Amino acid sequence: MVKFLENLISNDWLICDRSGELPQLAEQFYLELTQCSHWQTPPKIILAEREPVRFLAGFLAACAANCPIFLCNPNWVKQEWQQVFDLVQPDILWGMDNGELVMENKKTNYQLPITNCPHIMIPTGGSSGKIKFAVHTWETLTASVRGFTEYFQLQKVNSFCVLPLHHVSGLIQFVRCFTTGGKLTILPFQKLKSGQLPDIETSKFFISLVPTQLQYLLQNSDLTTWLSQFQTVLLGGAPAWDELLEKARYYQINLAITYGMTETASQIATLKPKDFLNGKVNCGKILPHAKIVICNEQGEILNTHQIGNITIQSESLALGYYPLNITFANAEYSNHNQNLSSQVPSPQSLVPTFNTDDLGFLDREGYLNVVGRKSDKIITGGENVFPAEIESAIRATAKVIDVCVVGIPHQYWGQAITAIYIPKHPNISAVEIEKSLQDKLSKFKLPKYWIPVQSLPRNSQGKINHQQLQQITAKLLQISEKSAL
Repeated sequence: MVKFLENLISNDWLICDRSGELPQLAEQFYLELTQCSHWQTPPKIILAEREPVRFLAGFLAACAANCPIFLCNPNWVKQEWQQVFDLVQPDILWGMDNGELVMENKKTNYQLPITNCPHIMIPTGGSSGKIKFAVHTWETLTASVRGFTEYFQLQKVNSFCVLPLHHVSGLIQFVRCFTTGGKLTILPFQKLKSGQLPDIETSKFFISLVPTQLQYLLQNSDLTTWLSQFQTVLLGGAPAWDELLEKARYYQINLAITYGMTETASQIATLKPKDFLNGKVNCGKILPHAKIVICNEQGEILNTHQIGNITIQSESLALGYYPLNITFANAEYSNHNQNLSSQVPSPQSLVPTFNTDDLGFLDREGYLNVVGRKSDKIITGGENVFPAEIESAIRATAKVIDVCVVGIPHQYWGQAITAIYIPKHPNISAVEIEKSLQDKLSKFKLPKYWIPVQSLPRNSQGKINHQQLQQITAKLLQISEKSAL
C-alpha cells in the first residue's frame, strides 16, 4: 500500500499542503493498527483529523487493516460527541479535539459482522438532529465511482475538492481520483474565498459545490471567471434557488445539478452541463449504477409526471445504519421490493431498496424532478402544500436574498404557512412580496405569516437547520402576538 502511495505522490496525484507526507503518515497509522496484538476484534476507529493529508492517511490505513472506521466532524460540539461515543464506543481516536470527553455509562458494545472488507461509517444528521452513521464499504463507494465515470464517459477523474472529507461529498471525490488515477486538489473553501487559487488546468477538473458556495463565488467577478473554466461544476447538498441557477447560466458555468445522499454514496442522478445551459433545471438522468422509480404510499409504481416517493435501488447504497439492526434490504422495505419486482432487481438480488423521504417524478425523457420532502409537507385548511414550491415562487420575485417556508401550528388552519426570509433591501415589505405572488400561487399557498430576518441557520452544506428555525420562528411569533395585545 505504501509503495503504491509513493508512486502516486511522485506523479503529483495529490495537490495540497504536505501532500508528500502521505506515504509516511499512512505507514505510521497502519503500523499502529497492525502491531497491537491485544485486539480480539478489529478496533473501531474514530477519524476526526482536520488536516486533509492526515485524514487520508488514517482512512487508507484503516481500510488496509480492515478496521471499522467512523468518519467524524471535528467541529461537532460536546453534546454531539457524546452521542457518538455512546453509540460507537470507539477503541481508537485519531485527531480528536475533544479527547477530554469520557465515555461514561457504557452501553452495549455493538459489533459489525466480520467481513473481508472494512466497514466505512459516514455521518448523516447532526446539528439539526440525531447523528447517524450510514454503513458503507469500499465496494459501495467504488460502485458510485463506476456509475460516475460511465455516465460522464471518463477514464480518469480529476477533482478540485473544497468540501469536508468526512462528508460523503468530499470523500467520494478522493475515491474517484484514487481509483481512476486522476489528480486530486484539496483546498479549504476559506482559502479559495481569499483568492488562493492553485495552479491547475481547470478545464480538466470537476469541482463540487453546495449552493451557498456557488452563490459566494458568483459574487466575485474573478472567481466567476475562474469557475467558468471548469470542465464540470457539480452542485448538490441542498436545493438551489432559481435566481442562483439563472445567474450561473448567464455566466456560462458548466453546472451539473445532482441528486444523491449519504446513503447512496453521493449522486445517483445528474443533469449534464449541456442540458443545464440549454435551460433545464431538474436533477437530470439516473446514473448507470442506480435505478429510481416513483411510488405511492402503497408502494405501487406511478407513471411519468406523477408525484410520489422516490424509491432507489443502487449498487452504491449503504448496508444500513450503524449498528445494522435494520438494513436497507430488510423487512422495512419489503412491500416496496415486492411492487418493484417487475421493473428493478428482485429482493433476492444483491441490490437493496431504499424508500426515501423525497417526493418527485420522472418525466417522459427520464429526467428526475424533485419537488420536496414528504416530512416537510404542510397541511393547511385540509390542503397539502410543499414548501419548495412556495420558496421557489418567492425567490422568483427577486425581492429576497434567501427564504425558508415552514408550517406553524394553528388552531384554525391546523398549520399556518410561514415564510422566514431575508429581504434584498430593508425597505421591501412582506405586502410588496405577497402582491408579486398573487398570480403565481393559489390563495391557500400564500404565507399567513412573514418573518424578516438577517440570516437563516444553514449548515456547512447549505441545508437549513429546521429545528433551530422552528425555535426562532415560534419565539418571534410569540413576541409579535404580545406586541399586538
